[in-house]
Amino acid sequence: MSLINRDTDYAIRALCFMAKNKKKFISAKELVRDLKIPRPFLRKILQTLNKRRVLRSYKGKSGGFVLVQPPKKIFVMDLVRIFQGGVKLRECIFKKKPCPNIRTCLLSRKLKEIEGKVISQLEVISIASLAGEIK
Repeated sequence: MSLINRDTDYAIRALCFMAKNKKKFISAKELVRDLKIPRPFLRKILQTLNKRRVLRSYKGKSGGFVLVQPPKKIFVMDLVRIFQGGVKLRECIFKKKPCPNIRTCLLSRKLKEIEGKVISQLEVISIASLAGEIK
């Protein structure tokens, strides 16, 4: 089980790089080179962030990507929702069918509590705090 998937991780890394870099536009080429993220993955991630209005893209020789929102207003949980749909720690599977005891399962209740705590923590971690701009 992975709490943060590859796409979310790459998005966080790219956004932190952009938050730290004071240039107007950051090219995909620069992100690939400096972050060592495979180009096909990065392009897909940047396109998704552009569609979700986290980034704005500008075409042309001096174009690239720019943050639409301030880094202090972009939270890790927002990115988890964009790339993963949310946090699920309690997806019980028994023989490829949902567990019939999910409503009465004691472990499921505890996992739901943990899930809530994880979500509340991810909702307050901003790109700015990860990039070292602010706390």
